[in-house]
Amino acid sequence: DEEGDRFIEIWNLVFMQFEQIAKEERIKLPKPSIDTGMGLERITALLQNTNDNYETDIFSSLINKSIELSNSDENHKSPSHRVIADHLRSSAFLISDGVLPSNEGRGYVLRRIMRRGMRHAHSLGNTEPIFDKIFPILLSNMKDSYPELERAKDLINNTLFNEETKFKQTIDNGLKILEDEIKKTKNNLFNGDVAFKLYDTYGFPLDLTQDYLKNKNIGVDTLTFDKNMIQQKERARKSWKGTGDTENSKIWFDVVKNLEPTEFVGYDQIKSESLVKKIVVSNKEVTKIKTGEEGVVILNQTPFYGESGGQIGDGGNLSNDQFIFEIYNTTKMFGNYFLHWGKVIKGFANINDKVSTSINVKKRDLIRNNHSSTHLLHASLRKILGNHVFQKGSLVNDEKLRFDFSHNLPLSDMELDKIEKLVNKIISQNIKVNTQILDHQSAINEGAIALFGEKYSEEVRVITMGQDTDSYFSKELCGGTHVNYTGDINKFKIINQYSVASGVRRLEAVSNIGVDNFETIQRAKNKETSFRTQKEIHKYLNLIRKIQPEKKIGINNNMELEEQLKDIKKTYNDIQFDTNISKNKKNIIVKKIGDYNLIYLLATKYPSKAFKLFVDEQKNAYPHKSIIVLVSSDDTKVSIIVGITNDITEKFDATSFVKIASSIVGGNGGGGRKDLAQAGGNEPTNVKKIFDEIKNEILKLS
Repeated sequence: DEEGDRFIEIWNLVFMQFEQIAKEERIKLPKPSIDTGMGLERITALLQNTNDNYETDIFSSLINKSIELSNSDENHKSPSHRVIADHLRSSAFLISDGVLPSNEGRGYVLRRIMRRGMRHAHSLGNTEPIFDKIFPILLSNMKDSYPELERAKDLINNTLFNEETKFKQTIDNGLKILEDEIKKTKNNLFNGDVAFKLYDTYGFPLDLTQDYLKNKNIGVDTLTFDKNMIQQKERARKSWKGTGDTENSKIWFDVVKNLEPTEFVGYDQIKSESLVKKIVVSNKEVTKIKTGEEGVVILNQTPFYGESGGQIGDGGNLSNDQFIFEIYNTTKMFGNYFLHWGKVIKGFANINDKVSTSINVKKRDLIRNNHSSTHLLHASLRKILGNHVFQKGSLVNDEKLRFDFSHNLPLSDMELDKIEKLVNKIISQNIKVNTQILDHQSAINEGAIALFGEKYSEEVRVITMGQDTDSYFSKELCGGTHVNYTGDINKFKIINQYSVASGVRRLEAVSNIGVDNFETIQRAKNKETSFRTQKEIHKYLNLIRKIQPEKKIGINNNMELEEQLKDIKKTYNDIQFDTNISKNKKNIIVKKIGDYNLIYLLATKYPSKAFKLFVDEQKNAYPHKSIIVLVSSDDTKVSIIVGITNDITEKFDATSFVKIASSIVGGNGGGGRKDLAQAGGNEPTNVKKIFDEIKNEILKLS
């Protein structure tokens, strides 16, 4: 009925017929389908005789835990508890599937979901994270039906806690920005551009901005906010669809629309006899390509692997009696059309010409070594760090491998050593690498790891490294090229680690001859470093001898060179430190002003870490009724410290003196306590005026 209160939708159908290629063009789907959205939770609500989904046993325990944690009688009926329960569940499942919060793609979607729920938790008065405390209830309820929650529970719990902790910091930072911007607000209307920046850049929700400003009788320019939001969504839509390639994709769609997909024979062959089916030069389909021209050739069959799954494409050449085409990369378009990118070195080729193909075997072997190493690395990470580790991305080429994975902390040297040793152990066992073609579900049931976000066909290729397919070290779905035995890899070395996003670490590694190349480069670097270090040691020795000719100092040859340099640098710095202080202290002025002592030092490049020591020394020398002032300057800045003995802090305040001093040299006033304060400035030319101003202030307050 019109009011919508007599019927409940429990099922809907979406009929899918077309794919949108461009704004004005659609093509029919090869297999039209019907998406059936049957609301199982709605049926649960009917079976449990409740009014809506949130009153079912799926949500009620989560909602009750949220109410308990909020600890307030006033908000126990708040719809915020429902939002928290719903968004917690969505977040947990996304994380278990390998999605982690980030600022782009699906990670950004997850972050928005989490932060919307966390904003509701904040609105209920929660000052500490609660999502990680509610998650065990969800886990207990659903782990039997969804074992992936149990497998990823540590990752989920840590991610929820870390993200909510960060969001609290976001709120704190956002409130500081709000306070600064409120001062600029005119006509009680807050700037919509700033409100959007708070939302988009700092993750500070609009309704939180509105709630905060409401208490100050200030509204938000939501028209400008909405305009920014529309523009941002349009940018995100374009980015997601990759509109920069729309025109390019259209060209390739036209090229291949009546063409049979390329048959890939490269798992078993490094050469083939093929037919030239399509030629593209300068983004235009042509019938001929000749000497000197760069372009793309599509064949009926190819042994060249097309770049995908993180593995780069093969190189090599196509040839016949009158033609040589050097291939520098191979890519894939629309699934199974292989594009061979290269340049004609000799002669010409026409459509339907016969050509012999030959891949660059050396490059292929190096790529295979690195790709198989990523599988061993992935398995080793999961065995040593835990099953929360999932591959988040990779790059495999002929020089090295790069592997991104879910993990919240940097790996310790001990962990890296264990992982590297485990990979090399499996390499040394020379285990057979088996390949199977299975249907997707059977592969998953057998324990093969699938990568989140990858699209798989009904039949998948499973790479297993182990004694047999039932007792294995690694089993993954993978379309890449691999070694026949792990021993072919020869050796493996991790060369770098760093963070690429929140909760995502990256390892870089080399294998086979790459290890030898890396170690050769490292030896050369170490030799160069050793040479430079020795030169630096002698430089500091000479400097020390110039400052203190009488000081006897030598080199401890039992120490490593770096330690020797560190040791002698410390000696030099200590000598320079002491010399600098001694030289400056000769300029101390002690002046009696009425009943009080003014101890004043105008210094040049006085060591900053000795400032407080200077004040303490002078307080010991002049323990009563004393004001100690140290002003140090160089070419660009001034540093000031003022100390007051405890017996006169009722009359004199160190913060007042540093404000006076810093105002003379272009500073901002500094700060501190009544007995000790510091400040700075950027106008060293005025430092000589400070003494008279301090003296006048003491006279005025005496």
